[in-house]
Amino acid sequence: MTSELRISTTGRLGSIVLDRPKAINALSLEMIEGIAAALAQWRDDPDIGAVLFEGAGEKGFCAGGDVRAARAHVIEGRPEDADRYFATEYRMNALIAGYPKPLVALTRGIVMGGGIGIAGHCGMRITQPGSRFAMPESAIGFFADVGVSAILAKAPLNRALLFLMSGVSVGASDALALGLADVVVPSEAVEPLRRDIADAARSSHAREHIVRLMAAGAVVAGEAPFAAKADLLPARQWESPAEFVAAVGDIAALGEIAAVLALRSPSSLAATFHAQLAARRLMAVGPTLEMELRLAGLMARRADFAEGVRAVLVDKDQAPRWSPDRLEALDQAPILAAVGGPQSA
Repeated sequence: MTSELRISTTGRLGSIVLDRPKAINALSLEMIEGIAAALAQWRDDPDIGAVLFEGAGEKGFCAGGDVRAARAHVIEGRPEDADRYFATEYRMNALIAGYPKPLVALTRGIVMGGGIGIAGHCGMRITQPGSRFAMPESAIGFFADVGVSAILAKAPLNRALLFLMSGVSVGASDALALGLADVVVPSEAVEPLRRDIADAARSSHAREHIVRLMAAGAVVAGEAPFAAKADLLPARQWESPAEFVAAVGDIAALGEIAAVLALRSPSSLAATFHAQLAARRLMAVGPTLEMELRLAGLMARRADFAEGVRAVLVDKDQAPRWSPDRLEALDQAPILAAVGGPQSA
């Protein structure tokens, strides 16, 4: 078992702590495999009644996946190793989403990318004030993956597209509005809540008991400013990513987000847009993850992925050179083929 995970049991509660705090618990392949192995072992164990996910350190629950390693595989001529990483991660996401026992995610701080892929698919999702949620893949030439399209398929379309395509981070109240979290609890309530969840796991009705604990400890989250901005967009079915981006640019109050979209990879914008529309047709996590795996294989091999990870995470010059650099110049046919949808380009 990797040293980057702390896996333990307290009574009938299984505990998985992501323990790579210097990297804000970014997911290595070994961590993903370890999580999946623990969940598989506990799934049929009558002595485990529930499972709790947490992240070590003060900065956050999880900053995402190890895309630098995936990029290295691609540029070294071994894209199949990147495929293995994504396939392993998506299998873990599917295992979490379909888990038969109560899975509780207790998050704080940064919850991004692969972190949402863990926490977002749990049946019970608790976060704290000050948390920041994001799917920033469009900044690195990839797309919003880990099955988040299936989660956001239940949110209003404009909120989902604006969040996923822009990659901007949102607070706890907006995480609730987007459907990425269920309740917000104050930091001082976390330790007693953790003990109460362990007690509830002993019950044959653990799920119901934990739901009541969450409701009792929840605080009013307050306004959701990102959702309010997204709701300024006209409620309609968008025909193309370019049409959606243009609509954002037409609303003065969305100027900052429009400026962010202008900096994102056109390939990423298109892939994320079409993946979200496909997820709304599929309306199931398993088929959505299968679609995303096809799309991940395509996007990881495009020049924008290597370039985006270089600019943001390797050289950190924040100056990626996208190819192409405009949505209008992008051939979206391969993306449409990967998502298996009839959307127009």
